[in-house]
Amino acid sequence: MEGRGEAGEEEEEEEAEGEEEGVRITPQLLKASTGEFALESILLLKLRCRGIAHLGCLGDCANLEWLDLSGNAITQLGPLAALKSLTVLNLSCNRITSLEPLGSCHNLQSLNVAGNLVSSLQQLRCLTGLRRLESLRLHDPLAHLTNPLCAAPAYRTTLADMFPGLKAIDGERVSGCGSELYQLCRDLDSSLGRGAGAGAEPVRAAQPWVEAGFWEPRPPRHSSIMEEAYRQFGEALQECRELSHRADNAITQAERVLSGRPDPSSFIF
Repeated sequence: MEGRGEAGEEEEEEEAEGEEEGVRITPQLLKASTGEFALESILLLKLRCRGIAHLGCLGDCANLEWLDLSGNAITQLGPLAALKSLTVLNLSCNRITSLEPLGSCHNLQSLNVAGNLVSSLQQLRCLTGLRRLESLRLHDPLAHLTNPLCAAPAYRTTLADMFPGLKAIDGERVSGCGSELYQLCRDLDSSLGRGAGAGAEPVRAAQPWVEAGFWEPRPPRHSSIMEEAYRQFGEALQECRELSHRADNAITQAERVLSGRPDPSSFIF
């Protein structure tokens, strides 16, 4: 009995340590999340913000094409090397330092690793063999996610040289449809930000489009013509009232006179 008790305590301690280290992906977790009975049948998998630290059996999902593991505590990507059909991968907001296993994902087209611990451009060399890679995100300003390497000056230019097939870096088009618009916006930003240079014209404060007080209601205008018209209208109205009063008096008098005459039908001949 004592042996069993000690074994049970050891198992509980191992489970506690596992919980402290984070969640491990298991077949049960995958089947519960997707409703699939076989791991090979899973094509799309979304496991965001699940506290995952270990990818476990994820490599058994041989036909997986779309994978979202953002917002977890992942540090090692080893099992992902077996996912040959993977095309879209979101690993943002994790604790990843090495992307080496992803070099085997030859069908990968879109990769998001913003918010990790990738510290140098050399750590991206392992991805240069991915001929289908079109979108690579290391920095996401809207979500406030980045990597240490993003502090390097002109790192995007270096990325474009390392990956000539990329069409988008950090969500901005660098080639193909729409790239000209992004370039134009960057040029405009640069030209508007030259005010700090020597000899540049001082930046003028923004001026309103309309004059001050334009939208305030204007006071009523007094016109002599309108005043005269109102005066004449008042006089005409007063005359109408007097005529109406005279007409009422005339009608009353006529009714009184007619009511005092004898009725002709009352005479007997």
